[in-house]
Amino acid sequence: MKLVIVYDNDVFKKGLALKSDWGFSCLIKTKDENILFDTGTKGELLLSNMEKLNIDPASIDKIVISHEHHDHRGGLDSLIPYLKDVKLYHLGKDPDLDNIVSIVPEIPKKINSELWTTGRIKGLVDEQSLVFKINEYSWYVLTGCSHPGVEKILNVSNEIGTIKGIIGGFHGFNNFNVIEDLEFICPCHCTSHKDDIKKAFSEKSYECGVGKEFIFGDKK
Repeated sequence: MKLVIVYDNDVFKKGLALKSDWGFSCLIKTKDENILFDTGTKGELLLSNMEKLNIDPASIDKIVISHEHHDHRGGLDSLIPYLKDVKLYHLGKDPDLDNIVSIVPEIPKKINSELWTTGRIKGLVDEQSLVFKINEYSWYVLTGCSHPGVEKILNVSNEIGTIKGIIGGFHGFNNFNVIEDLEFICPCHCTSHKDDIKKAFSEKSYECGVGKEFIFGDKK
């Protein structure tokens, strides 16, 4: 499985004219499908970064929107004309579009053999996260902003599989003992205490940013 950060507050891969912006998007490439998690803020920037990263929008099979804030679904409208028939997992209103199959997961739901959505996790802002399988004993969770709280997201995710890693936005999370047993920590986008997390978990903290790729089994 390969993850590619397409939209983030920072640029990781230099020399490709990639651009950063307030927002988040990550492409997940499994053996069978391409799943786009969130679509950033600006559609033009999302599409530009995808082009520079050699990602064909028509190759996307499924889209998961973590929550309805503009910095996570703002690029969707610009992306839609390039898509073939896709399934859209989201928590908002159904788009009336011929090339979109709308799914609103209220409870954990299997997306394919390697991925699950947590379903709606209630909070000040309702949100869903993605849980993906590395092996039988190791699962990771991909978050949007973690509005319901990192601890709550991990509790729900651990009911799907044994969580060993977390990637994405942590919002204002600072209860670091909640993540001290994880093996992989990658704070992105709207993480208020990113520097503190990197300092506290320097040996297992990973950089985020547009162009960053993770092939699991590899190191930083």
